[in-house]
Order: sequence, then C-alpha cells, then structure tokens
Amino acid sequence: MRDAFINTLMAVAREDSRIFLLTGDLGYSVLERFQQEFPDRFINAGVAENNMIGMAAGLALEGKKPIVYSIAQFISMRCVEHVRLDICLDGADVKLVGVGGGLSYGAQGPTHHATEDLAVMRALPGMTVVAPADPIEADLATRAAIAHDGPVYLRLGKNGEPKVHQTAPPFILGKAITLREGKDVTLIATGGLVHAALKAADILAAKGIQSRVVSMHTVKPIDAEAVVRAAAETRAIATIEEHNILGGLGGAVAEVFAESGQRGVPFRRFGLPDRFVHEVGSQTYLRRLYGLDPERLAAALASWLASAHGLP
Repeated sequence: MRDAFINTLMAVAREDSRIFLLTGDLGYSVLERFQQEFPDRFINAGVAENNMIGMAAGLALEGKKPIVYSIAQFISMRCVEHVRLDICLDGADVKLVGVGGGLSYGAQGPTHHATEDLAVMRALPGMTVVAPADPIEADLATRAAIAHDGPVYLRLGKNGEPKVHQTAPPFILGKAITLREGKDVTLIATGGLVHAALKAADILAAKGIQSRVVSMHTVKPIDAEAVVRAAAETRAIATIEEHNILGGLGGAVAEVFAESGQRGVPFRRFGLPDRFVHEVGSQTYLRRLYGLDPERLAAALASWLASAHGLP
C-alpha cells in the first residue's frame, strides 16, 4: 500500500503545486522520490510529530494541501491534541497518512501497534477516516482524500498486501464496496482484513454458508445504507477489523445497527481484545494468534452462526 500511495501522490503532485509532503524522519526507501522531484515541497520535521502537525495546519491555512506521513500509531496517538485543535477545530485541509495500521509492525510491540487509531480518529469532529483494503483501493483512497475538502486520516498497511480487486472499482468516500453477494451472513471488513474475510467466505461456502463480503473502506462517515441493507437482506452481520474491538469499525456498525430499528439480526464483532498485544512476532503470526487469519475466522464464524441461526 505504501508504494501505491507514493506513486499516486507523485502523480497528483505533478498536477497540483499546492501539495506538500511532511514526514517525521521516516519513510526511507519510500519517500525519496518525492523529495528528489519536489525538494521545495518536502519537509522532514524530524522526530517532532506534534510540531509537524502544526506546520501542516499552517500550510493548509495558507492555501496549500499538506500530506503528513508517519507511522499510524505516532500520527494518531502521539499527536491527537494537535490534530484536534490545529486541524479539526479549523477544518484545515490536512491529510494524515498513517502507515502500518493494526499489527503491521508486529515484532516492535505495543509502542508501534496501531490498534486504537480508528477509534481515536473517529471521535474527532470533522475527521474522515479511511482504511483501504489493498493497493488498488489505496490508490483510489489517496486520490479521494486529496480531493476531499477537510481533514482525512488515511490508514495504510505497509507493502506486500494481496490484491482484493483485479480492476479499479467505483470508489466514493462513505460508500462501501460489495465484493461478494450472499444471503446467510454479511462480513463487513476494513483495511487489510478484507482479504482475510474473502478467504474466510470461501471456507464458509464449502460448508454451505453463503457470505456477502463488504469492504467498508470509509469507517467515518460509515455507509449506514449498506449496513441497514445487510440487516434486511442477510441473516446475520459480522464486522472484521485489525483493531481493538472497541470504538473502530465494529463500534461504528453497531451504532448504525442499534439506531436502524432492525431487530432479530445477530451481530458480532471480530477484532483484537481490549488489551495490549505483548506477544512478539510478525503480523501474520499475531493475526493467527488472535484469530484473525482466514481459517480461524471461518471456524469462529461457523460456530457463531450455528448457535445463532442453526447454519449451515
């Protein structure tokens, strides 16, 4: 996703001289091309993320379009007060790009895990929160975020994420993408776990359970229509995210669901427990440990659906 982001950013920057890129002394092997081509529009703020947010807000208020790039945990948690007051309070046109969402930096521990960022960014007034599923969505999300007038938090993985799409789908902020239809359960996923949801749906299909799979790339504003439609057209709803079970995608969908008037549709959130992840290992290892790989997701979903609805 990082490569898709920087490729798209450079293409847009060639057409729009207002675009600036700021980073907090990282992005090596990713951002150098931008620095070399646009040296006057590249700022390395050093390990001073809060100052970097203030610089970006100032640029935005002067009519520029600053893109701020850092590790997702740093840009969302370390800088939250400055993001709230310098960016959101004024509705400044700043795009925050958090790389390494979820457990991408698995072996580096809780200091680098971005597992509360969606909840924090969702709570900020005026902030749009986007977590693309694959490099193709990352390209589309980058373009949409830059075109959007106002603060955006763009949560990316790192590199090497598998493709969910073979061709570019229609992409509108706030509108989910339905990847597969099914009548038994709707799997609403975001970010890198959309691919896991699709693979889990394949396993469920072999058991006779038909799954609708939705990429909810925009966590705020959530696509309430897609949630209500899923509740009306399928027999159960599950959310899947690489984030604390509280406050992220599952919380956003639950809020819509609770206020929709729909009753009698089983709902369950799949994500990380409400504690820090102290185990050490790769993202793949940690996903498996916490039941977020396709096989364990499918087993947990099948067990839940059997108890909730007697499926298959």
